[in-house]
Amino acid sequence: MTSLHARIVGEIEADILSGALAAGARLPVEQELMLRYDCSRMTVSKALGELARRGLIDRRKRAGTFVQRPRVHSVVLDIPDLAQEVAARGQAYAYRLVERRIRPPRDAAERALAGAGALLQSDGVHLADGLPLAAEQRLVSLASVPEAAAETFDHVAPGGWLLHHVPWTEAETRIAAAGAEGAVAAQLRVAAGTACLVIERTTWRGDAGVTFVRQHFLGAHYDLVARFGPGAR
Repeated sequence: MTSLHARIVGEIEADILSGALAAGARLPVEQELMLRYDCSRMTVSKALGELARRGLIDRRKRAGTFVQRPRVHSVVLDIPDLAQEVAARGQAYAYRLVERRIRPPRDAAERALAGAGALLQSDGVHLADGLPLAAEQRLVSLASVPEAAAETFDHVAPGGWLLHHVPWTEAETRIAAAGAEGAVAAQLRVAAGTACLVIERTTWRGDAGVTFVRQHFLGAHYDLVARFGPGAR
């Protein structure tokens, strides 16, 4: 049987994930939550403390409790949904899974992402009008996202699934240029050395890693555009 503390955590987390509680929204005060759930202040405080540890809310003394605003380590980039981006260009989007497996972490960076669990590795190709747009290599922490283990990702890209199912609080993005080599060149159907835009991104929920992804975009078919003011940081 689910405890009352876990129920409060689950319902508020679900509201944040669904967008019913948007970033920056103020949560009901503790007294209101006590009445809603017919419980003690200690139970409410424990639930809010758990949500704060997960990085989902920000408890401000004398100001209230607010849904945490995601922090992105870039002045220009948000986390895109490639299916929506391709559709906005008037093209048909598809995702083709190349390989999917669960495995242990292999190095320090992967161990930091995995936490106490294993990693779900998925390699696939994003297609626009049936032609390769990007080759993707992704790792998902099953300690943070255990439900991902049941997803096949045969036709739904892991990135899009994560955006719609898993709240995140912080992201770091790295952009580089590189030539396509080996499996990446084969997946993109180009000659080795073809110019690509490489985007690497790690996301966290609180202190827990959620996912790391490396995407090779064909340089001739994808660009990054951003607009921001002088106050952006």
